[in-house]
Amino acid sequence: MMNEKIDTLVIGAGQAGIAMSEHLSSYNIPHIVLERDRIAEKWRTGRWDSLVANGPAWHDRFPGLEFNDVPQDSFVKKESVADYFVEYAKKYNAPIREGVKVIKVERNTSTSGFIIETSSGVIEAKRVVSATGAFQTPIIPAIAPKDKNLHQIHSADYKNPKQLPDGAVLVVGAGSSGVQIADELMNSGKKVFLSTGPHDRPPRSYRDRDFCWWLGVLGKWNMAAMEPGTEHVTIAVSGAKGGKTIDFRELANEGMTLVGRTKSFNNGKITFENDLLQNLKNGDDNYLSLLDEADTYITDNHLDLPEEPNARNVFPDAECIKNPIQEIDLVQENITSIIWATGFSSDYSWLKINAVDENDRPLHHRGVTPEAGFYFLGLPWLSRRGSSFIWGVWHDAKYLADQIEIQRQYMNYHHSSE
Repeated sequence: MMNEKIDTLVIGAGQAGIAMSEHLSSYNIPHIVLERDRIAEKWRTGRWDSLVANGPAWHDRFPGLEFNDVPQDSFVKKESVADYFVEYAKKYNAPIREGVKVIKVERNTSTSGFIIETSSGVIEAKRVVSATGAFQTPIIPAIAPKDKNLHQIHSADYKNPKQLPDGAVLVVGAGSSGVQIADELMNSGKKVFLSTGPHDRPPRSYRDRDFCWWLGVLGKWNMAAMEPGTEHVTIAVSGAKGGKTIDFRELANEGMTLVGRTKSFNNGKITFENDLLQNLKNGDDNYLSLLDEADTYITDNHLDLPEEPNARNVFPDAECIKNPIQEIDLVQENITSIIWATGFSSDYSWLKINAVDENDRPLHHRGVTPEAGFYFLGLPWLSRRGSSFIWGVWHDAKYLADQIEIQRQYMNYHHSSE
């Protein structure tokens, strides 16, 4: 049986793969997109039930299609985001094959390009784009206690409060996922402890403009790399409840118990780093610095945007902030569940080529790897800060399609004998 042959193979039919297909089609580059599940499956089943997009509908979309029947300043439900990508794929006739898993990618030693082993057969491709994204393997740290009496799950497996047993909950990680889950659990009536590490917390909106707008006009979406020392700083932002600025002091005043980074578990007790106050201060500084930059921008550009002095109001410190907790007894506090909102790692064990380093981290510059013809798409900071957002991945895909077309033109060159 002959292997199927194609110019370009795209792996993954989430937002990255669909964007890639659109731009390849614009160059009339023959390609197929393989998806092991359904289109945009992570949006449907890979997150909690109440998740909405973190950016407003006018911003978190591709240029070629708006969200239907929703206010453009609203935050779209996850199922509607998935439906949007299905509709977008149809709009551009994306050649997507669902239910096909890629098992291995290796160099074609008999000619140029790659051999791709899949669950439905072998494909030969001159070029391959990995659009599998960054949220692949949930990370639960090695410090997690081996306690069968504790219900422990990763945030990727959390759906709603009803799946947890009675009792209090420790949520480890205060990025967007952790803080939204912690807030939902508290509102359901559970006692919640939130382990809070280094974070940025931009205003959801300020002076009648969403923070996505502010990051745009201030040029922050186009930052090419993280500032030194911020590699482990998460961002706490949410579109839940119609969009509201995350304020950890406010959450503490509402009854959530804030603690520092989780340090260890020993003999039924949890210890925490003595860093809560510093983490909160750094988050506040980040928040206030954006307000300052926004005010300056408004003045410099003579914009008529309403004043918002209340944005600088500070909630009083709750007891857990005045006297940070260093240790908790699980039994005494009746903590029966731990949710690890501690991020993801990548799994590129299926790649048998020179595209990742010894720690399984992608080797690339703006998605172009040292392995000629192989590309990454959909990774955070692929080319800039906005790369992992819906609109950002669309622009990264355009760049990669440009590079692929350039290489095709080189390969089509024929020396003139004249």
